[in-house]
Amino acid sequence: MPVDGGDVQLPAKPGVYMFKKTDGTVMYVGKATILKERIRSYFSNNPDRQMIPDLVNNSDEVDYIVTQNPSEALMLERQLIKKHKPRYNSLLKDDKSYPFIAITSEEIPRIMYSRHPPNNAAKWGPFPDARAAKRVIQLLRRHFGIRDERNNLPFGYIESEDKGTYEQRINAVKSVLDGNAGMLIKNLQSEMDEHSNNLRYEAAAKSRDLIAAVQQTISQQIIHSRFYQDCDAVGFHSVGDRGMIVILHTKEGMIQGQVEYPLIHRGDIGESISLVMSEHYASRRPPRRLLVPSPVSDWMNHWVSERRGGPVEIRVPQRGDLAKLRKMADANAKFHIDMNKGKTSTNLEKMAVEDASKLIDTESLDYVVCFDMAQLQGEERVGACISLRKGIPYKKEYRTFRVKSVAKDDLKMMKEIIARWLNKQSDWPDLVLLDGGETHLNMMKNLLIEKNLENEINYAALAKKEETLFLPERDPILLDRRGRLFTLARDEAHRFVNKFHRKRRSSSSIKDPLENVPGLGAKKLQSLLRHFGGRKGINHATLEELKNVPGIGNQMAKRIIEHLN
Repeated sequence: MPVDGGDVQLPAKPGVYMFKKTDGTVMYVGKATILKERIRSYFSNNPDRQMIPDLVNNSDEVDYIVTQNPSEALMLERQLIKKHKPRYNSLLKDDKSYPFIAITSEEIPRIMYSRHPPNNAAKWGPFPDARAAKRVIQLLRRHFGIRDERNNLPFGYIESEDKGTYEQRINAVKSVLDGNAGMLIKNLQSEMDEHSNNLRYEAAAKSRDLIAAVQQTISQQIIHSRFYQDCDAVGFHSVGDRGMIVILHTKEGMIQGQVEYPLIHRGDIGESISLVMSEHYASRRPPRRLLVPSPVSDWMNHWVSERRGGPVEIRVPQRGDLAKLRKMADANAKFHIDMNKGKTSTNLEKMAVEDASKLIDTESLDYVVCFDMAQLQGEERVGACISLRKGIPYKKEYRTFRVKSVAKDDLKMMKEIIARWLNKQSDWPDLVLLDGGETHLNMMKNLLIEKNLENEINYAALAKKEETLFLPERDPILLDRRGRLFTLARDEAHRFVNKFHRKRRSSSSIKDPLENVPGLGAKKLQSLLRHFGGRKGINHATLEELKNVPGIGNQMAKRIIEHLN
């Protein structure tokens, strides 16, 4: 079906839907209990998420696949996200195994963390947080004197110790990892008292030191509770469309580690949790109890119970130790989203710059400037340029322009504002990007020749239709994910110039009557004006001509015809 929210007959059944471009690129994958209601919600006048208008504007069609039940839809959704890696979907981590803490079965055992523990080794885990696993091993080695993977003893322990003493230390480590530290301490206290009563003070001192080591190990655990028996706590936090889910793993009364899932938040916490849980427990056995921040559907409960091979209790705890553990998962989610916000963004933008540079075979795209224009009815003719530094918007260099000449042609207006920008510019960017096609590219070429700058500035034009990038003396490039830097620049310039344009129009009380057509905003109206060359062309356009305008479609074209008549 086309992306216009038309009267297409959609099934009132569960399934998966995909927003796509005409070249087959999948922009977003979602699942629905009722496809008909879910898909149509994207075309409401008041979308429930910030991403929706951008997603709809950047997609050309919606496909869907009906499933027998919501559980199947969830599984299919996860598979399609992995396959297509859509731009607007979650950033779920790829499948991977997690490390275990292992103690080998050799005559003199060693302790190690490994994703593939040796055969016959005693192992604990898996630990989703590899760093946590390393810290636990360092602590145990330091306090109990255990040999590492390379068979080295930690500082402070000597090679000449007898086998019995080393075996005792190994057993102490196993007891702590098994969560039986309380019983271990009690036994060590009894041994210490016995040694002391029999005047074996050196042996009593060793027992005393072991007790201190165990107590210190316990004290470094985040939480220790008799309630945390085979239990996972799910935490959630979001900032706008950006979300983070953290799953804390507990075993035998202690937190063993955690795993973080950054994602694009759908607006419904239960849906986001369900997606992550389906990913997380697809390759591992769910625990007996799951603590969640928001209720999940019955079919999700049924699915995790099937995965476990037994009943799973899913709770939203309100008080007590379980509520504290779950709130702690929330706190971790908030911490990670705050900590990774800048870091993740920087890494993503760096990759976008590198991918774009390779795509057009240029040394650097660290500095990009993009131009766009906006006008309605020939009034309030404005333009703007935005700047990207290392892939990140640099708003200090954003500029707006009012067209001073009588020119009403888009090309002439853009030429005017670029010429004014060139006159004031002292630092040339790595690329000047124009919102337009091949005609805009030729205009830029002629302008640079007039200014004797043809060898100073690299330039390109990005046509929204099929996201085609035009470069001088080269074949056009149909953009894929490697070109996301260019689409980011174009979309940001478009947003910025339209914001300025709305401000100008508001101040002068100028509004086109066509804006009364439901769903026809400034962006689509500007697209119509560009396509038909002005308001007169729109007035005389047929239904067929209107619906072929990018972003309009059949239903919007009908509404425009009805309004004009």
